[in-house]
Amino acid sequence: MTAARQPSRRRLEEQLIGAVIPAPLPRSAPPPAPMPALPAALPATREPVDDMLFDVARPDADGRVAARALLRALGWPSGHRLHVDVTDGLLLATTRPDGKHTIGARGALPLPAAARQLYGIHAHRPVLLAAIPARDLLVVHPSNTITRLLADRHAAVLGGTSHAG
Repeated sequence: MTAARQPSRRRLEEQLIGAVIPAPLPRSAPPPAPMPALPAALPATREPVDDMLFDVARPDADGRVAARALLRALGWPSGHRLHVDVTDGLLLATTRPDGKHTIGARGALPLPAAARQLYGIHAHRPVLLAAIPARDLLVVHPSNTITRLLADRHAAVLGGTSHAG
């Protein structure tokens, strides 16, 4: 049985006929949308600070933060003795031969328990570290301080009130 295969009737009914579909009309491109005006640049309120390095770290359960790059920039090797002071919501670490704290063998900076408790520094929550090599100083900014400062700055720039507190 050699029956010639014929296309199904359904397939013929679903095909488009070219003569019935008109060719698209030529159109010109729409004009570009106007660009919004950008706000004026804010004047610099201070000189740029090129000698300050930043990093973000998360203290471990014992209050140590890994800050190898900043410690290297400061020239603080493991075993380096430090004095850690607290002032105005910041922890300040400076070199001192009789310092009570030392840089750990793995390049970890110890944050004293009393200072952590005083400023709300908790394990695994970020802190901002700022190294100032010219002053042989490392500043630890708790996350709640950074949040408050940024919220106040955003409120000043964008208008409205700060919701940090």
